[in-house]
Amino acid sequence: MAFVINPPPQAAVPVVGEAGLFPVRRIFCVARNYAAHAREMGHDPQREPPFFFTKPADAVFATGPDATWPYPCASQDVHHEFELVVALGAGGRDLDTARARDCVWGYAAGLDMTRRDLQAEAKQKGRPWDVAKAFDRAAPIGPITPKAKTGWLDSGSITLRIDGEVRQQGELSDMIWSIPDIIVALSGLFELKPGDLIFTGTPEGVGPVRPGQRLEGVIDGLEPLRLEVAG
Repeated sequence: MAFVINPPPQAAVPVVGEAGLFPVRRIFCVARNYAAHAREMGHDPQREPPFFFTKPADAVFATGPDATWPYPCASQDVHHEFELVVALGAGGRDLDTARARDCVWGYAAGLDMTRRDLQAEAKQKGRPWDVAKAFDRAAPIGPITPKAKTGWLDSGSITLRIDGEVRQQGELSDMIWSIPDIIVALSGLFELKPGDLIFTGTPEGVGPVRPGQRLEGVIDGLEPLRLEVAG
């Protein structure tokens, strides 16, 4: 296929134990999927239909022991939201629970980084959240572990430390909407396809990050996410 300009490189994420990369198609994010986090953000955590937003595929930022994440522009209040990420190897529309489970290819630890000051302004003015959620490198992510190695992941601890201090801690089984629930709901709004990533929501304890801090996110059974925030 010929293009009139050079196409951008394919966004991709490393895979545990594989030389090949996982190609990223779309990034979907679930808001307020842990009751305690919903409360800390001032919302009633009733089990209502899930609320989604998106990030561009090239917002992914591969992390590692020596990864340095640049503090984003246009914000003085950038927050961490540590989450389980689900990588899809299949898709479809209007999926049932069984087919939704079959779509899961693997899992990773991820951060839904948020320019909170810009989000607050958008909320106040009734505007979309794109500038707060969809900026460059807004989706740091650790290596993806195939489901074939982890089995079905629906329980286990999720913990984020900053400079060694626990900032977020929760349990995957506390999600209001389970992984199959999320996939089923998304498939009623979009045609899901291989390469889609789903950030499944964050437990309580979200807060600001500062240049010079080191973040380590750990989810039971997965490779940790590690990065340093640069100025």
